Amino acid sequence: MIVSTPTAGSEKCGAVRWRAVDSAGKATAINVFTRQPMDREILRLALPAFGALVAEPMFLLADSAMVGHLGEEPLAGLGLAGAILQTIIGLMVFLAYNTTPAVARWLGAGEGRRAVAVGIDGLWFALGLGIVLAGAGWVATPALVAAFGANAAVSTAAVTYLGISMAGIPAMLLVFAASGLLRGLQDTRTPLVVAGAGFAVNIVLNFWFIYGWGQGIAGSAAGSVVAQWLMVAAYLVVVSGHARSEGASLWPRRAGMLLGATAGGWLFLRTLTMRIAMVLAVYVATGLGSSQLAAFQIVMTLFATLAFALDALAIAAQALVGRHLGAGDRASVKAVLRRCLEWGVLAGLLSGALVVFGSGVLGRLFTNATSVLALLPPSLVMLGLSVPVGAVVWVLDGVLIGAGDLRYLAVAGVINLVVFVPLAVAILIIAPAGTAGLGWLTAAFVFGFLGARFATLGWRVRHDRWMVVGPDRSRH
Repeated sequence: MIVSTPTAGSEKCGAVRWRAVDSAGKATAINVFTRQPMDREILRLALPAFGALVAEPMFLLADSAMVGHLGEEPLAGLGLAGAILQTIIGLMVFLAYNTTPAVARWLGAGEGRRAVAVGIDGLWFALGLGIVLAGAGWVATPALVAAFGANAAVSTAAVTYLGISMAGIPAMLLVFAASGLLRGLQDTRTPLVVAGAGFAVNIVLNFWFIYGWGQGIAGSAAGSVVAQWLMVAAYLVVVSGHARSEGASLWPRRAGMLLGATAGGWLFLRTLTMRIAMVLAVYVATGLGSSQLAAFQIVMTLFATLAFALDALAIAAQALVGRHLGAGDRASVKAVLRRCLEWGVLAGLLSGALVVFGSGVLGRLFTNATSVLALLPPSLVMLGLSVPVGAVVWVLDGVLIGAGDLRYLAVAGVINLVVFVPLAVAILIIAPAGTAGLGWLTAAFVFGFLGARFATLGWRVRHDRWMVVGPDRSRH
């Protein structure tokens, strides 16, 4: 049996060399290029999760690429609407992140029926919450867009896109909850299939609605909504099959829904701090001008795509950490942490290099507006340089979510926001023009805010207090 333990000081989040200790007590140094027993288990979950996670931001990528060729103002309008919509949806990500470790812990404890029941409670909670948010969001759409202070044409485009997109909010929340249930059951292949199919349908529908029917930005929103509800239908078929096989009821349990809502409160606060930072960044970009806003939309779209792609390791970590803690196996939890960090750093270096070397041409995938393209290269270089840091952040975030260390994540989120707000406010006040404005804003976000997350999460994993064993962490 091989148990992985950190070398002196290597428990810090940047470490990639560890000590393998076998049953005879012999220690040998290992690194990311040395094959480990944990690799197969991590990759079995991470590779399908990678495909599914990349497909999710492809909804926004497809919208950005198609709408971008309608002109600068529709693209800027999509940037505003996308920031608001992703804020609403992003705040609800706890529906997946809270469900995955909860399901995984019961699975690790050998309670398959209880694991599925916990996930079904999450689906019902997601549906009710989604209906409320969709109704309230539709009414508030004009006011939400007006708060950004964009010009009339940009605001009109944003209101059109956001108003239609509200019909897809319940579907998006159900997708979160269903994917969280399946990931907790150690199944990342089904979310890959559903997400891939949804992306393909979305592309076809958006192209037809935008160009075939001439609906412009409204067609882009409508195509995404239809695709999202088709994904929900597919997930419900799969979840019903798991319920039948485990003998779990398809009806919600009141206690289970209340417990999920309570535990999700800390994740909600953690996510709220992240969304405030992103919305503040978009607000600052709006004040810099429509060209800077359109360019920043492209930067943030690429950031989101990289985050989703590299988050595959975090998804694997959530599922594995939850399962091993449910089974009381701390040694395997440490091995998951170590190996996911090693793979995360390597993936971050490779993907970051691609962004840096492609900084001069990536913008053309989204727009042909010369005023926007001229602003992008320096900011894309900074984005690429930050990706390895981001990779460590996303892995550590996944590990701590998998462990249910949600209170710390919420507190750390507040600290991270306190670091970023003065940087953003300074840029808003100084309002540097042209490339400099976009560059300073990008640097403040990818090095200031992301750097703060790197420090707070890295500090937490230096010790073992976050590793609470047992099928139900709420009892501790």
